[in-house]
Amino acid sequence: MRLLVTGAGGMLGHDVMSAAGDEAVGLTRADLDVTDAAAVERAMLEIRPDAVINCAAYTDVDGAESDEATATLINGDGAGNVATAAAGVGAFVVQPSTDYVFDGEKREPYLETDATGPRTAYGRSKLAGEWTVAEGNPRHAIVRTAWLFGVHGKNFVDTMLKLDGPLKVVDDQIGCPTYTGHLAEALLDLAESRRHTGIVHVAGGGECSWYEFASEIFRQAERDVEVAPCTTEEYPRPAPRPRYSVLRTIHPEAPRLPDWREGLEAYLTERAVAR
Repeated sequence: MRLLVTGAGGMLGHDVMSAAGDEAVGLTRADLDVTDAAAVERAMLEIRPDAVINCAAYTDVDGAESDEATATLINGDGAGNVATAAAGVGAFVVQPSTDYVFDGEKREPYLETDATGPRTAYGRSKLAGEWTVAEGNPRHAIVRTAWLFGVHGKNFVDTMLKLDGPLKVVDDQIGCPTYTGHLAEALLDLAESRRHTGIVHVAGGGECSWYEFASEIFRQAERDVEVAPCTTEEYPRPAPRPRYSVLRTIHPEAPRLPDWREGLEAYLTERAVAR
């Protein structure tokens, strides 16, 4: 399989490239601006991939609140450009999406059949990308995931490990921490097998709050840091976070990721080697 990875320089894109090895052609943001439809089409015609994993994305959740146009241009229009150009060369496209497409009001895991209702600019921009991908290429897998952390980008784990405490961490937002090394393998599986078309949820197994996540980070890292729970109201952010955004799938053939604690262990091991 000839694989193209857009956004190959980002946290997720880097791990997809590492997992794919020599089979993949990676284009960073400097190599390819996905908002330039003509440039995307030229790249597809030159590379002629069998499958594309589009990791190019605007990921600044809070920044999107004051610049929704740019977020939508990249996450919405850009994703559509990649999907449409991929269709033009007969390629299957895998498009990562997010738990932010939901309103967070549910109290049991979100399934692919649940209604969307994003409450943030970032969530709206990613939902726009789901629509443009589905419109632009019938051969697609839209992969909703959540709470990403990986060695090659800014993330919650790295932030926690830079702090000494005492800390207060939000305990009333629940989700699925997802190690990008595990997610990358799942995206490759979907690209190679093409056994799933449509929307699929793929996130770390289990669930936890940010407070529980932070506590486990320090436990596994063998750091004696004082951490106390707090409420969302005590730690306001420009973009409201979903109170509950655990993702599960109705599809028996969908990839299942290891428990988030295993992902954290793998991350800490990789981080130690990388440094």
